[in-house]
Amino acid sequence: MAAPSRPRRTTAATPTGEIADLRESPLAFHHMPGHHIRRLQQVAVAIFMREVDGADITPVQFAALAALHDRRTCDQATLAALIGYDRATIGGVIDRLEAKRWIGRTAGRRDRRTKLVTLTPAGAAALRRVVRDVERAQALLLAPLAASERRRFERLCQKLLAAHLG
Repeated sequence: MAAPSRPRRTTAATPTGEIADLRESPLAFHHMPGHHIRRLQQVAVAIFMREVDGADITPVQFAALAALHDRRTCDQATLAALIGYDRATIGGVIDRLEAKRWIGRTAGRRDRRTKLVTLTPAGAAALRRVVRDVERAQALLLAPLAASERRRFERLCQKLLAAHLG
């Protein structure tokens, strides 16, 4: 592996207000898109949780309920694919949603090993209660961008996802 190139001299404010000299980083991670994406995910989750405060719902649970709202019923593997979640861990999300009575889970008719999930009336009501809060969270996340930048950012994210996920 070739030695990483040194970034040009740049500085960034830290949460404490200090200025970090980013040229000191041998891998220049402050200039890596993956680092920015991880940090933006942290910001997005923090804004989501602040805006839906008291609703007892996570971003992944919201995505699952929204996907089921559109589909009504699907198997767990399909739900995982729809929301971009790992098939091996979707069961825990479904367990928590079922415990809240926001979804129902039944065995498939053709293959009893297949678990079908359905949005319940209580789940639909929970979704209706938070949808405006979630929309506000998304708007707050993108607030620093002009409208044209927001559209471009979304197109670029979709382009990257399509290229890497197919």
